[in-house]
Amino acid sequence: MAVLLSACAAVGPSYHAPTAETLALPPTWQAAQPHQGQSAQLQDWWARLGDPLLVELQRSANANNPSMQKATARIAAARASLASSKAAGAPSLNGSGSATRASAGAANSSGGTIVNSTLSGGLDASWELDLFGSVRRNVEASAATAQAREADWNDARVSLAAEVASDYITYRACLATLQLTRADAASRQATARITMGSWRDGASTSIDATLAEASAASGRASQLAQEAECEVNLKAMVALIGMPEPALRQLLNSGAGHALQAAPFAVQSLPVTLLSQRPDLVAKERGLAAASASIGLAEASRYPRLSLNGSITRNLQTSGATQVSNTPWSFGPSLSLPLFDGGAGKASVRSAEANYVIALADYRQAVNSAVQEVEQNLIRLASAEAREADVQRSAAGYRAVATATEASWRAGADSLLSYEQTRRDAIAAEQSQVTVQRDRLLYGVALYKAVGGGWDVNANPNTPEAQRLSPADAPASIPTPSNK
Repeated sequence: MAVLLSACAAVGPSYHAPTAETLALPPTWQAAQPHQGQSAQLQDWWARLGDPLLVELQRSANANNPSMQKATARIAAARASLASSKAAGAPSLNGSGSATRASAGAANSSGGTIVNSTLSGGLDASWELDLFGSVRRNVEASAATAQAREADWNDARVSLAAEVASDYITYRACLATLQLTRADAASRQATARITMGSWRDGASTSIDATLAEASAASGRASQLAQEAECEVNLKAMVALIGMPEPALRQLLNSGAGHALQAAPFAVQSLPVTLLSQRPDLVAKERGLAAASASIGLAEASRYPRLSLNGSITRNLQTSGATQVSNTPWSFGPSLSLPLFDGGAGKASVRSAEANYVIALADYRQAVNSAVQEVEQNLIRLASAEAREADVQRSAAGYRAVATATEASWRAGADSLLSYEQTRRDAIAAEQSQVTVQRDRLLYGVALYKAVGGGWDVNANPNTPEAQRLSPADAPASIPTPSNK
C-alpha cells in the first residue's frame, strides 16, 4: 500500500519546453552570410586564427580565471542539493545508544554500596510517503537547476574565451598602431631637425620652422598616449588570464611575429538551433523547468502528508545481582492534514506561478537577444570584410602620394605644409587599415560567441578536444539537457 500510495501522480503542471513556434523564431537568418566556410569544428576556432600564443593564453585563462572556478563550485553545490532532494524521498534510520553507571545510595547485605548499570540501544525509522509529488517535484527542480549550472559553466567558458581573444586582438592592434605612431613621430622629429637647420641657413621661413616643431611635439604626444593605451590593455590581460605580468610580457614578446588571420566560417544552422547551441539559453530553459517544478512543490504543500514511523529500544538494567531487560517498540502511520493557514499555501502557489511567468519572459527575451546578436554580428563582419579591400587600396594610394610629395618638398618644388598634410593622410589611412583588420577579427569572435562558441551539447567532455578546452577542475560530465 505504501508503494502504491507513493506512486500517485504529482500535482502541479507537467513541464514542456517552449517550441520555436511559441517563441516566434524566424525560419532563416535575415542577414547575409559573410562568406562560405566551414562551421563544423568551431572548437578549433582559436587555432585557426594562426597564432599559437592565443591558444596558450586560452589555456591559462581557463585554468586560472576565478569565473571558471566559481562556475565549477556552483555545479558542485547544485549537485549536492540534488542529492539532498533525492534523499528526502528515501526512508531514514537513526540509531541511538547509551550507558550509565550510578550509585543507588544504599548498602547491600555485605555492607557495600549498590551500583546500578543501565545499557540502552534503539533504532528509529521514518518514511514520508510522496503522495502528491512533493519530493518528486523538488528533485525535478533540483535536477533542472543542476543542469542550468552546468550550462552556466559552459557559458562562462565561451565568454571567457571570447574576452581573452578580444583583449589579445585589441592589444595586437594597439601595438600595430603604436608602430605607426612611433614611425610618424620619428619622421616628424627628423623633419623638424632638417627644417630648423634650413631656417638657420636662411633657406626657409620661421613659419616653416614653427610648423615643424609643432608637428614634432604632436607626434611625441600621440606616441606617449598610444604607449599608455597599450599598457592599459596589457594590464587588463594580466587580470583576465591570471598569469604573472613578467611571464605574460615574455610570452607576448615571443609571439609577436605571428600574424593573426581571420578564421572563416559560415553560420549554416538555423535560428532554432540556438536553443540548444547557446549555453546561456540552455541555462535559461533549465531555469524555466525548475520554476515549473516549483509550482508543483508549492501546490503539494497544501495537501495531506503521510509518514510511517517506527522505533524499537533494547534496555538492560543491572542492580547488584539482579538484571532486568525489556524491548519496547512502536509502529504506525502519521497523517498531517493542513486545515487552515490563512491563505499562505495558496499565496505560495500564486508566487510560484508568477515566478514561472517571469522565467518564461526572461527566456523569451534571451532568445530574442541571441537572434539579434547573431544577425548584427553577421552584418558587422560582412561590412568589415567588404571594407578591407578598399581600405588597403586607400592606404597604398596615400602612401604613394606622401612619398611623391616628400620628394617634391625636398627638391624645393612643394611646401612643408603640403608634405605634412599628405603624410598625415597616409598615417590615417594606414591606421584605418589596422582598425578594419582588428574589427574583422573582433566581429568574428563576437559571432563565434553569438552562435554558442565551442560548446556542443552532444560532445563527449572526456575527449581530448574537450580536455584541451576545459580547465583541469572541469565538471566530470556535462549531460545533454532534457525537456522531460
